[in-house]
Amino acid sequence: MNIISLTPLDLGLAALLVVALAGISLWLKLGVTQRLLIAALRTTLQLLLVGLILKVLFENVTLLWVILIASVMVLIAGREVMARQHRPFRGRWGYALGTLSMFVSAFATTLFALLIIINNDPWYQPQYAIPLLGMMLGNTMTGVALSLDRLTNNAWQQRAVIETRLALGQRWQDALRETVRESVRVGLIPIINAMAAAGIVSLPGMMTGQILSGTAPVEAVKYQILIMFMIAAGTGFAILLASWLGARRLFDERQRLRLDRLREAK
Repeated sequence: MNIISLTPLDLGLAALLVVALAGISLWLKLGVTQRLLIAALRTTLQLLLVGLILKVLFENVTLLWVILIASVMVLIAGREVMARQHRPFRGRWGYALGTLSMFVSAFATTLFALLIIINNDPWYQPQYAIPLLGMMLGNTMTGVALSLDRLTNNAWQQRAVIETRLALGQRWQDALRETVRESVRVGLIPIINAMAAAGIVSLPGMMTGQILSGTAPVEAVKYQILIMFMIAAGTGFAILLASWLGARRLFDERQRLRLDRLREAK
């Protein structure tokens, strides 16, 4: 099956749809026109840059370069997690919570897939390693951001209830248990919905890309199932770790609620 190449004109025609949407949003005074156009520009520039980097990486396969690019991806994802929260933690904790959780979970599940399931030679072949890690981080980032956002917002709104429980002798784990459960549940909703609707309501991105590039549909489906399971596990583990670390950070060594460790609401 031959791959149909897209020309700059083809991409320009697609961009006209975004420009039309921006025009309608301006006419309706939605206040998102500038952000929409900037996001479209960022998407174009970022993806073109990534394409050039991956082209060089595929031609010069080295573990050092793969580690370097993977590290940059994790660090940027950590910043996005912090930026998407309404009341992030102050100082380095605001950045470290999401970054550490994603680093431990996304890297672990990606390595498991590369070393045990795919078992490619070499195992760090960027054709597999970078896309897998990218999909892991993209979904994990959303889950962790939602989870931490719900954790800190609920702790702020329910501070009187939490402090009353502490005054009655409960440990911080017990006083915040329901809040932590709710934050984990909220963080898992996107991946649960994605798995429930995959193949019926939507065709996932990796599967679609493989089919468009000529891969047999059944083979593309098997890879997509693998990815969905890896994403679900990686996202779940990252959410659990981030929620626990975040909950612990809300209390000091004397088990006092420390909402002063949160930034002002954005």
